[in-house]
Amino acid sequence: MPDIIHLLPDSIANQIAAGEVIQRPASVVKELVENSIDAGATQIQIVIKNAGKTLIQVIDNGKGMSATDARMAFERHATSKIQKADDLFSLTTMGFRGEALPSIAAISQVEVKTRKEEDEIGTRLSISGSKVEEQEAISCAKGTIISVKNIFFNVPARRKFLKSNESERRNILMEIERLVLANPDIEFSLIENDIQTLQLPPGVLRKRIVQLVGKNINQQLIEINEETTLGKIHGYVTKPESAKKSRANQFFFVNGRFIRHPYFHRAVMTAFEPLLPPNKNPDYFIYFEVDPSSLDVNIHPTKTEVKFENEQALWQILMVTVKEALGKFNALPPLDFDREDAIEIPIYDESKPAPMPKVNINPNYNPFHTIQRNTHPNSLPHFDWETLYRGFKKEKPTEAQVDPLANTNTGLFYSSENENADTEILPDHYQYKQKYILTSVKSGLMIIDQHRAHIRILFDTFLEQIKNKKGVSQRVLFPEIIELSPSEAATLSSIAEDLQAVGFELNSLGNHSFAIQGIPSEIASSDPISLIRSIIEKSMETALDVKSEIQESIALSLAHLAAIPYGRTLTPEEMSHLINRLFACRIPNYSPDGHPIVSLISDEEIAKKMKSSR
Repeated sequence: MPDIIHLLPDSIANQIAAGEVIQRPASVVKELVENSIDAGATQIQIVIKNAGKTLIQVIDNGKGMSATDARMAFERHATSKIQKADDLFSLTTMGFRGEALPSIAAISQVEVKTRKEEDEIGTRLSISGSKVEEQEAISCAKGTIISVKNIFFNVPARRKFLKSNESERRNILMEIERLVLANPDIEFSLIENDIQTLQLPPGVLRKRIVQLVGKNINQQLIEINEETTLGKIHGYVTKPESAKKSRANQFFFVNGRFIRHPYFHRAVMTAFEPLLPPNKNPDYFIYFEVDPSSLDVNIHPTKTEVKFENEQALWQILMVTVKEALGKFNALPPLDFDREDAIEIPIYDESKPAPMPKVNINPNYNPFHTIQRNTHPNSLPHFDWETLYRGFKKEKPTEAQVDPLANTNTGLFYSSENENADTEILPDHYQYKQKYILTSVKSGLMIIDQHRAHIRILFDTFLEQIKNKKGVSQRVLFPEIIELSPSEAATLSSIAEDLQAVGFELNSLGNHSFAIQGIPSEIASSDPISLIRSIIEKSMETALDVKSEIQESIALSLAHLAAIPYGRTLTPEEMSHLINRLFACRIPNYSPDGHPIVSLISDEEIAKKMKSSR
């Protein structure tokens, strides 16, 4: 029987390896920029066309490569970063595997132009699908220019399953955000479809954060700085009052490398725990500088998962450092002893004798004198028992207060046939603890969650407006300005049409800033900036790509933000109107996110509970 095991050709092996290293255009951007950083570049320019599907180009002024190095860089496991196994425990560079460039060349068409400072001429190299097509000497500037064209051109299945341009562009911008935050001393610029959308000059870390996130964050930043024998921790956290639901601006870096670390995230949240309401998250930009020998980054090809030798100790240090910073900048609430309603305990003084208690007696008091009983100062006070029952009588609404939908009776609810203008009646619906609406139906007692009911009503309304583009906008008197990060601005651009359909009017001011000119009439009382930020954060978290799912996500976000909150007292007319609108919905029993709205207690259940046990 002949042998069946054989070595795969390099081109096939590189395509297989590319599946782990290169997942989308954003992966290409990350690997190329990290190579530029390792080359000592102080200026890096990124050029993108068609969300990276057509072209990804990275231009740097690094040290460049010789003709031989340029050719060798595209061989598997060829690297200048390490030479022996021990070097893995002292890594100071972003790359070291020697897999990125051959993986990129395996699934795209690559052109490299590079020159070292000491060389008079440079090298041009052209590769397509791991095959070197051309190599020649050219005249070019110092540094390296790598152009990646037609990504996944020879892997149709991978290219077919790339997401929309908006989604891929958002992923690219998120990678760029991490890279520029990790290297504030490097100048970055981004050109998209021949338009410069990002220009970040070198500077200090705080300036870079403000440039990227927006001016509003500058006043919210609290500096942290702690140096121990295990390493240095520095960076910024935001004040508790600026916390939000999303975790968009939460970054950990170690030795200049972006990492994901849920364990350290828990340390930060522990420090903020007594200061934040549930489901709120602070922003943070935290940098670790540790001995490379105490760090293992060789876990995953993306190199975002790392292992620390002293993880538990660093956890404690991080938590204490954040707590100390919050206390130093008065972000922690001071001890406040509220003595307004406290009992005043007198201080015991031995020199002063205790006064004898006095009993006041009215010698003129006559218990049989009924006329004076209730007027005497020492008699029992008069109590108006009728005040206990105030609020249970229903006043007849005026013609202007009557809602046409509120008085529309359906066969489900009882109607008051004997109602007239001169008769005082109890309301048809009763609000329980400002949370539930109780109403009598033919089969028993119905309990309705007022918040979820309004979410269902608003969700159906907003979704219909988006699909039919019939949203009613209310112009704001003074336009409000919202500043976004590049990835947030990209997300907003992808959902701008749907926001306009529901009633938002947004005008771009450039530099990722927008003016809010109008908002949906249904939420006129809400904060428009908070609304838009919440929608953007929700869209970034879900990362939806199907149009219908995006529309539903926007409608649901708006409905949650604009719905009647728990704790609000409703008038009988408001309760009737809410119930009528709820049962006009297609699915009245459940909220859009699957929570029950209506619960029914039958007459039999009530009778069973009230039946006396024998």
